[in-house]
Amino acid sequence: MDALFDRIREAHRAIRPDVMVTPLERSASLSTLLGCDVWFKAEHLQPTGSFKLRGATNKVRRLDEHARRDGVVTASTGNHGQAVALAGALAGVPVTVFVTGSAVQAKVDAIRARGAELVVIDGPPIEAELQARRCAAELGKIYISPYNDLDVVAGQGTLGMELAEQASDLDAVFIATGGGGLIGGTGTALKRRSPHTRIVGVWPENSACLLRSLEAGAIIDTEERDTLSDGTAGAIEPGSVTFPICQRVIDETATVSEAEIAAAMRRIAEAEHWIVEGAAGVALAGLIKRADAYRGRKVAVVLCGRNIGLDTFLKAVA
Repeated sequence: MDALFDRIREAHRAIRPDVMVTPLERSASLSTLLGCDVWFKAEHLQPTGSFKLRGATNKVRRLDEHARRDGVVTASTGNHGQAVALAGALAGVPVTVFVTGSAVQAKVDAIRARGAELVVIDGPPIEAELQARRCAAELGKIYISPYNDLDVVAGQGTLGMELAEQASDLDAVFIATGGGGLIGGTGTALKRRSPHTRIVGVWPENSACLLRSLEAGAIIDTEERDTLSDGTAGAIEPGSVTFPICQRVIDETATVSEAEIAAAMRRIAEAEHWIVEGAAGVALAGLIKRADAYRGRKVAVVLCGRNIGLDTFLKAVA
């Protein structure tokens, strides 16, 4: 953990100004409603609309000249692909992104608009990851995993450094969890900088792959169903570096239903007039579910992204 924290601390200095320090803003209405002091970490305000720009920027900046010239390959459900596409464009690095046919069209369009080459495949998100990794190996290019890469995890961990600087008295942070890069990096930073802060991982009931693996003590196959939280959907690669990190840093876990996710998205829209995607709703839904345990205490909710189709959002919050 010491080595990863050193990577995070170095990334915290190096990724500016391409990655902004996002605001931590108090929600007066939700604080009153839930009986705890609620703060939102506004990652949806990042240039690509999600926290993923942190890890992508950190990885791309560390590429050598050969890798920069040849370009990189990645796979994504949407947000990571946008982030790598932008980081690559800023650094002059060609980017190829593998996506599934079920990926949210608005996210796919945004990846293409940032100049990346798209490869659309059939199958679940994990299949896009595996095919992208194979393609990169065959072409001799660097593969940038959405989570299974310590440089990516270190970049995501800069969010934890910011939280420790913005509010050293946080009792807990609620984080929607997919492959474990965000919660692994953020948790690592907070364990060093704010060890009293509890790290709470939240999953949609319909896609809790990493959670089930953590419960089993090993990465296992898990049945999935469609979820509003497409940003956290999908299985994790065998041997992912995030698995042992998450075993160390996650203090509590929770799962939430699709109805609870949609209700949380509506709460954010009503309270803050922000449109956020399903994964951000997951984190708030987790707090709502655990609010009694944190009554009178200060908690942060990571609003991890805003990239959702308008029709999907309106249907969810109706």
